[in-house]
Amino acid sequence: MDNRADAEWIGDVFQLAPLPLWLEDFSDVKALLEEFRLGGVEDLRAHLIANPDLVRKAARSIKVVAVNDKTVELFKAADADDLIANLDKVFSGDMMSSHMGELCQIWVRDDGFESQAVNYTLSGQRLDVQLKARVLPGHEQDWSRVLLSTEDVTEREESRRLLASSEAFSRGLFEHSPISLWVEDFSVVKALIDEVRERGVTDFRTFLDVHPEFVSRCMSEIKVLDVNRHTLELFKAQDQKDLFSRLGEVFRDDMEQHFREQLIDLWHGKLFQQREVVNYSLDGEILHVHLQFSVFPGREADWSLVQVALTDITARKKAEAYLEFLGKHDILTKLHNRSFYADELNRLERKGPHPVTIIAADLNGLKVVNDTLGHAAGDALLRRAGEVLAEAVKKPYCSARIGGDEFIILMPATQEADGHKMIADIEELVDVNNQFYAGPALSFSLGLATSLQVERLEDAVKRADKRMYEAKRKHYAETDAERGGPGARLGETR
Repeated sequence: MDNRADAEWIGDVFQLAPLPLWLEDFSDVKALLEEFRLGGVEDLRAHLIANPDLVRKAARSIKVVAVNDKTVELFKAADADDLIANLDKVFSGDMMSSHMGELCQIWVRDDGFESQAVNYTLSGQRLDVQLKARVLPGHEQDWSRVLLSTEDVTEREESRRLLASSEAFSRGLFEHSPISLWVEDFSVVKALIDEVRERGVTDFRTFLDVHPEFVSRCMSEIKVLDVNRHTLELFKAQDQKDLFSRLGEVFRDDMEQHFREQLIDLWHGKLFQQREVVNYSLDGEILHVHLQFSVFPGREADWSLVQVALTDITARKKAEAYLEFLGKHDILTKLHNRSFYADELNRLERKGPHPVTIIAADLNGLKVVNDTLGHAAGDALLRRAGEVLAEAVKKPYCSARIGGDEFIILMPATQEADGHKMIADIEELVDVNNQFYAGPALSFSLGLATSLQVERLEDAVKRADKRMYEAKRKHYAETDAERGGPGARLGETR
């Protein structure tokens, strides 16, 4: 990633991310791991345990390129420079164990890692953090750009430590716990399941397939006995009465499918369960939660007392969605990237539907704009290109930026006529775009091809690309005013 791309990351999507992010350079770590491989190391963990200084060496070799504002806020730093200058305070204590685990993961996965660690704010406050790192597309060969999210899970971990340290579940701990706690009565659910078993049913999953109403019946028979304060805050309820009277708004949509799996686990005797589910707050906000279900000791016979603990993982899910978006999209244009295009082309090759119409598109005059008006103007032109293609190309079709000024459109289950209509739509949107924006005119050279029955899609891509080049030559031949000027010759814009 060049300095201009780094600046774009830091000033745009990177800074606006809703969670703490680090942009780091792991190239020296990759070099060190490759050195281990060449040296014949097969069991990395055993090698690092025998040579603990290598873990410290790997940790010190990581370079922090940038952090966003959420990271500065989390670690109570004055600014990014203040945080980077005091990393020894952030990573004080024993970080080597968690870092060893990260190295072992990336040794196997080669694309990132996930771990839990302890960090410290610059004021000395302990932070339990959930880390998730991904090597950014385009940097797989050297790991020179790794995006790492830091989720603050201090409250959750403190709660777990408190619960583990005491067998007695006091009312005070329940009421003031930083996670959502529910106490429920499942005794009627137990009676209903026992009744099904007494009828001779042995395959409970098939029974639920035949009688889906049984799931709804069981959901309606759950009695909520108590919830703590954090539950009311999380679900935006005024009080317990408000929450209990509107439980249908909390547990809806996909929740019935999750509860179905919970019933199947209970049928098989699993009285402690964990799963990720979706709930909704009373104002309609979607909540991703990690659910822990456990029957109280001594109540195994009738399930009359059950504890449900809900940990809000919405931020983590947003981070996962954000990282997934980055892996499949071009940040500048918001279109799909080359990696997604390659995967999609391969999928269509294998599964269709055929025929596939392919449109190759090239942005005219980008180099001239970059050379005469600067890269900021060139980036603005690329963003406009992304706007046009995003508006013109809708599912099941897709558009991708596959190079500096190169784009591709894949249209499964279409004929050549559909491709010509798409080109007409794009040209019409280009005209509208040029009326809306001042500055350099937006212009594409376009070529299309529809896959033949006996050819590979790559051959159709080559034909579309060839026709695009023909259109580009025609474009410059017709633009007499640009002939002989900077960038007028085909090839200077590539």
